[in-house]
Amino acid sequence: MTTAMANNVDLSSSQLVAFPRASLGALRAALIRDTGGAYATFLQEAGYAGGDSVFSSFKNWLDSRGIAGADQLDVDAYQSHAADFFRDMGWGSLTITPLHDVVAMVDSSDWAEADGAGGLPYPACHYSTGLFADFFGRTAEAPLAVLEVECRSSGSHQCRFLVGSAEVMGHLYDRMAAGASYDEAAADLA
Repeated sequence: MTTAMANNVDLSSSQLVAFPRASLGALRAALIRDTGGAYATFLQEAGYAGGDSVFSSFKNWLDSRGIAGADQLDVDAYQSHAADFFRDMGWGSLTITPLHDVVAMVDSSDWAEADGAGGLPYPACHYSTGLFADFFGRTAEAPLAVLEVECRSSGSHQCRFLVGSAEVMGHLYDRMAAGASYDEAAADLA
């Protein structure tokens, strides 16, 4: 067994399946074409529904490496292992950092859901926002909300997701709708 194979999740013993990136892109394109703006909700709900299975696979992935359970890891170790897990699952690289100690920023320059040639006018990794809300909410043991504020599909050099409580994310969304940057909006709460 090669090192790369040792890092992968055994799909046959999980609730996961392999899904080609091209299929995810085609699904998004068809939903945009056929439902207009409503497509985001469909993808978010699908991502959220998969969060439990992905989190269970993450726990099994930690166990297979002899790493303490997700609920026993300190913040830095949890973030590092979550980033390794998502990379090993084929989603892409991740870095997780705080923003003014009120939200977490999840950044990726190669996120699988994004399409650098997408030419969309707004962030569009909606499946991931739903998935992250459930996945990270399971660790926080509280409902979380996720907002993508930068996306390779809309011309950014990276995808950036903000993760926080629904109340905090509501504040950020309202301030951003009024013209503030997400950094300014988060600084208001610090």
